[in-house]
Amino acid sequence: MKQVCISEFMDADAVAALDGCVRLRYEPAWVDQRAALLGALAEADALIVRNRTRVDAELLDAAPALRVVGRLGVGLDNIDVGSCEARGIRVIPATGANARSVAEYVVTTALMLMRGAYQSHAAMVAGQWPRARLSDGREALGKTLGLIGFGDIGRTTARLALALGMQVVAHDPALPDDHPAWRDAGVVPMTLDALLASADAVSLHVPLVPATRHLIDAGRMRAMKRGAVLINTARGGIVDENALAAALHEGALAGAALDVFEAEPLGGGGVLAHAPNLVLTPHIAGVSLEANARVSMMIAQAVKQALGVQA
Repeated sequence: MKQVCISEFMDADAVAALDGCVRLRYEPAWVDQRAALLGALAEADALIVRNRTRVDAELLDAAPALRVVGRLGVGLDNIDVGSCEARGIRVIPATGANARSVAEYVVTTALMLMRGAYQSHAAMVAGQWPRARLSDGREALGKTLGLIGFGDIGRTTARLALALGMQVVAHDPALPDDHPAWRDAGVVPMTLDALLASADAVSLHVPLVPATRHLIDAGRMRAMKRGAVLINTARGGIVDENALAAALHEGALAGAALDVFEAEPLGGGGVLAHAPNLVLTPHIAGVSLEANARVSMMIAQAVKQALGVQA
């Protein structure tokens, strides 16, 4: 019987779908117990991870029987894909399964940041009445959402924003301007500079590769429309966190939200600790009850198929 190890949390129904047809070891704590994980992989045919388990040469050396890595999500920067391919190990991401969750996070957060009225709790309970200060929030209707990256998540985000009456523009050098995706979505392709200059809200949907590291740096933040907001649900490192903190302190940006960080988990203190109009969440944009169920079941079924296991 094939052995499957799971090192991070997975939906219970998907775990049950694997249990009984494989030798299953489900230990979500392994993500923080590296030695225990490596010690458990000697006979593993498949490993299922999220974004924190490092599937690197050290892990692959500890798993000589490994044939499949299932990724509960879409980003692969924690997985050495080249080394997996060289060893004949198939890497399976959950492409598309969490797009709706991320898209709803992005649109909700853009609305919240543009309205600017939802961080008044502390002032209110302190007896203040900041009505005048919070009366200049902006509506979504007619505002421009700029998407950097126009894959599954970007296109789902565009549909939600268009339904609210927003205009949507996007930059994706992998898609030529005559690609039918633009016309089908009703989205205008733009250069990166033009998008930054025109968008009221900018959302990032690109992988972290050398070309995108600190893509949004101090210079590009200065190039953004005055009063714009920035949302990063893609990968930490795409936004220069030091430059973002400075832009928020200077008022160059009206607000920002980060769901991903250069170092995860995010430590206490640091440059972001006292930045104004900043929303921080712990890499959960793509993790809702529904998305977790979809992602988990997709990977459970894909891993079984890859291993030739019958339900």
